[in-house]
Amino acid sequence: MHRISNAVRLLLLLIALGAFPAGAAPLQAQWAFRLLPGDAQGAAHPGLQQWRAATVPGSVHTDLLAHELIRDPYVGAPEAELQWIGLADWEYRARFDVDAASLAKAHAELRFDGLDTYAEVTLNGKPLLRADNAHRTWRARVEGRLRAKGNELQIVFRSPIRTLLPGVQAMPHRIAGNYPSPYGDEPKDAMVGNFVRKPAYHFGWDWGPRYVTAGVWRGVDLQAWDAHRLTDLAVRTDALDAENAKLAVVLQVEQDAVAGPVSVDVEVRDPDGRSVARVQRTVELKPGRNSVEVPVELAKPRRWWPVGHGAQDRYTVQAHLDGSGDPVLAREQRIGLRTVELRREQDDKGGQGFAFVINGVPIFAKGANVIPFDAFPARVDAARLRQVLVAARDANMNMLRNWGGGYYEDDAFFDIADELGLLVWQDFMFGGGMQPGYDPAFRASVVAEARDNVRRLRHHPSIVLWCGNNEEETAWKDWGHGRDLKAADPVFAAKVWQGYVDLFGNDLRQVVSEDGLGVPYWSSSPSNDLDEKANDSTRGDKHYWQVWGNPALPVQAYLRETPRFMSEYGLQAWPAVATVDQIATRAEQRIDSPVIRAHQKFMAGEGNTRLLHYIELGYGTPKDFEDFEDFVYLSQVMQADGIALAALHHRASRPYTMGSLYWQLNDVWPGASWSSVDYFGRWKALHYAARRFFAPVTVAALRDEGSTRVRLVNDGAAMDARWRLRVMDVEGKVLRRRDQAVTLAAAGVTDIGTYADAELLAGADPARTVAVFELLQDGKVTARQVVGFVEAKDQVLPRQQLTSTLAIDGDHYRLRLHSAALVRAAWVDFGALDVQVEDNLLDLLPGETRDIAVRGPVDLAALREALKVKTLNDR
Repeated sequence: MHRISNAVRLLLLLIALGAFPAGAAPLQAQWAFRLLPGDAQGAAHPGLQQWRAATVPGSVHTDLLAHELIRDPYVGAPEAELQWIGLADWEYRARFDVDAASLAKAHAELRFDGLDTYAEVTLNGKPLLRADNAHRTWRARVEGRLRAKGNELQIVFRSPIRTLLPGVQAMPHRIAGNYPSPYGDEPKDAMVGNFVRKPAYHFGWDWGPRYVTAGVWRGVDLQAWDAHRLTDLAVRTDALDAENAKLAVVLQVEQDAVAGPVSVDVEVRDPDGRSVARVQRTVELKPGRNSVEVPVELAKPRRWWPVGHGAQDRYTVQAHLDGSGDPVLAREQRIGLRTVELRREQDDKGGQGFAFVINGVPIFAKGANVIPFDAFPARVDAARLRQVLVAARDANMNMLRNWGGGYYEDDAFFDIADELGLLVWQDFMFGGGMQPGYDPAFRASVVAEARDNVRRLRHHPSIVLWCGNNEEETAWKDWGHGRDLKAADPVFAAKVWQGYVDLFGNDLRQVVSEDGLGVPYWSSSPSNDLDEKANDSTRGDKHYWQVWGNPALPVQAYLRETPRFMSEYGLQAWPAVATVDQIATRAEQRIDSPVIRAHQKFMAGEGNTRLLHYIELGYGTPKDFEDFEDFVYLSQVMQADGIALAALHHRASRPYTMGSLYWQLNDVWPGASWSSVDYFGRWKALHYAARRFFAPVTVAALRDEGSTRVRLVNDGAAMDARWRLRVMDVEGKVLRRRDQAVTLAAAGVTDIGTYADAELLAGADPARTVAVFELLQDGKVTARQVVGFVEAKDQVLPRQQLTSTLAIDGDHYRLRLHSAALVRAAWVDFGALDVQVEDNLLDLLPGETRDIAVRGPVDLAALREALKVKTLNDR
């Protein structure tokens, strides 16, 4: 993948941060930080009580790293030695001036978009606010408290572990947490993560490190105004079809103590920038908060569609008060016009569907789950978001699920999703275990958090679902969390469950109903929205971990699990060796080395044994246990093949199944995980495979228990094509052929038939024979599956059958691969060179030549020197 220069990243970040509230501006301040004087960590870390320059937005970890006071948290195995940071109290200081125009205004407010997490804020020596939720926006009125020069803002961040641990330890019975710390910074039986409103993954997960952060992780801005200000603009769709759109532009206006009239001017511009509607009126404002609703109608509206189903047209809505150019009296919002339905049709067998319907059209959801892009969120810029989201679109995905154990993404994420036509399933930020929903203060804080984020993000057409949490209902009902607590204290267990129902069944549902502009709500994933059974294949969405998880079934088990909507399933793989090189020396690159184990979080570092289990099931043992490069290659081939099997099965089960979101798209750091795009943006084999198995038109030839069922999948309009079957040996001799015209069903599946192994082989050696199923459009092969009759490790493949040549071809390079015999899983690798490979992980038939475009700022000699092609034939 192309890397992006730091200058471009900075420019895009500044553009993304430009979406401040009307009339607000980033606080222009000199920031500094230190270990709070008197903190217990001071003795072990002397000198940290002195002030040092800080970066805001940021975190204490990144500030310490910038001053070279800690080593890189991602390189080697430094995690244990850095846990003291999360046990310490830290202080941040901002010194700033205020211009005369702002000081002259009657009102002023400081807004904090992210304080992580237990924060005590003072301004010019006097208390300003106390914060306890990293996901909320915090506001404080500061009129009369500012001065022209030398203002000082101080923020003390208390350790969330030390803040909460005494209360958790005092509980007679504890609610279930997530991942206990292996480092001794908190007891394994008294985890605090479920009690604090900060990103859950900061306490560690099975794909990322444990770094309990603190700091000003999002921006701080200052707003000043006089009689009134425009605080929000929302556009509600009351009716929408191809002929007409009836909209309501809803403005929130804050008025000071004196009532009075205000002129309101609303204008709508179409996707080409032309004014298509304008409404002007005068309204009477009462003191306090006012809601002003302005109806607007549009003829022949250009609707927003998910990618693959139409254009991503967006309108711009502008509102002004008093005809003024004062930014505090103006708002602008970019919107997409679309309708959203979560269709839950009952079937005649007692099941219930789960399908997203956009503008009246059922959409098969193809995509992946998204986790945080970094352990330290402020390091994630718009360029990095774009790189990964474009990769999702380029792999023919149309939906991403923002998983609930992280944080609510910046607007930049959703702006890019809107532009690319990617639907977003958005979790509220609850990652697992159980929450203290029985505590009224906790619930009130969550409701405030939910309103902040729903209102901030609701104008994005990409958001099509708000989901209460990740896996909490199934954990309570299926994993033993509820059973164990009921056995220990049935009264407390009933209280915990009622708190869950209150929070996820009622509170968040109400927030979305009131503020979500018609986007549906779902209480948990997986669930049937508080139905009796949580993780059901016949109703609601499904998480399926019997493959990879427990009991670690072989990948063929995917073919025996047919859900209504598969929202999680996955297999691990290591990233490219070029990525591993950035965290471990070549001497450290062994399956069981301490550094490699530190970057394998599954099973508390033992995950490579599970990975090796799946590799050996299908592909045999790596050449040499010390050959980490071969281990990486086989892990990626296994991951790609297994997920392809599942995804094609889901797609071929349409309309019973209407979604397939694998776990996971991206990485939080460099290491082993279920991702298809690694931390540095490099595509794993799975991502190339996804582009094929999520293609709009493809063939699903799925072999299980001695027979292969063949179905043709089509996302679009009905079309005429041909399908072809060739049974051939590995040298290219065709043993059987069939070629037939077919009309592909519109937005559906065409069943070609089921073929027994005996019928296809007709006595041929299964180890030396394959069946090739192809779809042809206009005489060109557009989809292919090569089906083997034995596991890959048992196939007899001719060795050294692939030749490669590199040449200049216009504005790019051309890599030509030619196979003399059947070649399986050819993987093209240019090491650390900054190049893009058009296609990868290829099966080549005997006598086939494939040309692959290679692009990047590298000369031909360097490319030729770096080129490696690995195949299963070479093993």
